[in-house]
Amino acid sequence: MLRYLETRTRIIAVVAISATLGALAGRFFAISPVAVFALSGLALAGLAAMVGEGTDQLSERFGPGATGVLQSALGNLPEFFIGVFALRAGLVDVVRAALIGSILANTLLVLGLAFIAGGLRHGVQKFGGDQTRTMSTLLLLAVAAIAIPTIASAPGGPDRGHETEISVVVSLVLLVVFTASIPFSIGKAGPDVGAEEGTVLSDRLWPIGLALVILAAAGIGAAFVSDWFVDALRPAMDTLGMSQSFAGLVVVAIAGNAVENVVGVQAMLADRGDLAISIILNSSLQVALALTPILVLGSVLLGGTTLTLVVSPLLIAALALATLLAAFVVIDGESTWLEGLALVGLYVIIAASVWWGAPIAA
Repeated sequence: MLRYLETRTRIIAVVAISATLGALAGRFFAISPVAVFALSGLALAGLAAMVGEGTDQLSERFGPGATGVLQSALGNLPEFFIGVFALRAGLVDVVRAALIGSILANTLLVLGLAFIAGGLRHGVQKFGGDQTRTMSTLLLLAVAAIAIPTIASAPGGPDRGHETEISVVVSLVLLVVFTASIPFSIGKAGPDVGAEEGTVLSDRLWPIGLALVILAAAGIGAAFVSDWFVDALRPAMDTLGMSQSFAGLVVVAIAGNAVENVVGVQAMLADRGDLAISIILNSSLQVALALTPILVLGSVLLGGTTLTLVVSPLLIAALALATLLAAFVVIDGESTWLEGLALVGLYVIIAASVWWGAPIAA
């Protein structure tokens, strides 16, 4: 079956396996925590990229809407595992920042890079407007919902002292909205603009069994590597002088979004705007509407460190500005490289704002 794998895919697999073995060896031989952290992050990115390669193959058999939902769900597996292990380690501020950072990274950085790459190659690109508007609306709803617990539990607010309870209510509502959005995302996707019927982003179609095996292996590998990544995170932060804000909002978020980084840009380079937008925005939606409430509810049910939706005003403002700018850029169903540059620029500004350790929890 290896004959079906392109040279690029084989290189990604070698990098993922080598980095995973290197991180494992580093744990046994007690090498620098920074080295283990770096190797684990590289392994996560490689494994996530292999997930992207596998689900990319499924786009031949399903439409862009279904593929975007599936790819976003599988692509968020590393973020889920990182969140679980980080909560177990008591790094609640890192988890909270990483969840928000994932939304920001997808909505600004990944979408911006995809627009830049596609715009420089193809000029103005088009994608399905109806589905894009719906996803933008849902994303704005999710950000508004995340903001409510922070506002309501502020000093003098009606929910002061009840941060966990209001977070649980919001999480349940978000999960209901997410469940209702799945059939809409799958059924309402428009034609994959710019793609010829019967083609995929790679040159050779894999057997479906090979795609499923690679997806399963990469997902299992991501679970183990995420545990190593979190174990090395705290000592690496101490060694590098990295704040929990920056670690979660930027480093962990980018490491967990490798699928969207790779596949979203590839799709735009291939002038497949519908697929790119579906993958990137669905990933943000799944983090906001599913992953975040699942981790909140899980932390309450399992006991130990409780994750709430109470965050700093800085991060609420950053989320609001990011989603508003992204919605404004995509709502017309067209993109240019300059719009992509604007999105990336805002992401860099937000990342710089937490470099000096801005507080996460309100």
